Amino acid sequence: MPRKKTKSLVRDIAPDRIYNSIQVTKLINRIMLDGKKQIAERLVYNGMQKAADKLKVQNPIEVFEQAFKNIQPHVETRSRRVGGANYQIPFEVKGQRQQHLTTMWFVAAVRARSGMGTDERIALELIDAYNNTGNAVKKREDTHKMADANRAFAHFART
Repeated sequence: MPRKKTKSLVRDIAPDRIYNSIQVTKLINRIMLDGKKQIAERLVYNGMQKAADKLKVQNPIEVFEQAFKNIQPHVETRSRRVGGANYQIPFEVKGQRQQHLTTMWFVAAVRARSGMGTDERIALELIDAYNNTGNAVKKREDTHKMADANRAFAHFART
């Protein structure tokens, strides 16, 4: 007898109020601490506006989208045990996982900065990511280098 199919665990997330973007909502939810969503929204919106003002761009969502496109990973490595040895095998990153890694790396880079308000840190990290610099972009480049260095083990992914 076949097993039962499991329900999909992907939740529907409503787009944010101002930019109507699901990705902005996900960022707000990651920035949020202790359920204080209004504070997280204010921080993200202010950070996006400050970044757009400093870059002299009319629409803050353009800065946000370009910055996140620059952070997005295309390949990552996963550990796999083959014949008693562990190999880092490169895999392509798709869809939901790509967005998740992008958001997590961005939030980690924002929290690693110090000496200013969170909205200012968000603005500076958005500017850095927009210009292809900063900690989140460095994390993506390190991940890509690791995958490139382990390209020789890619044939283990197919077994």
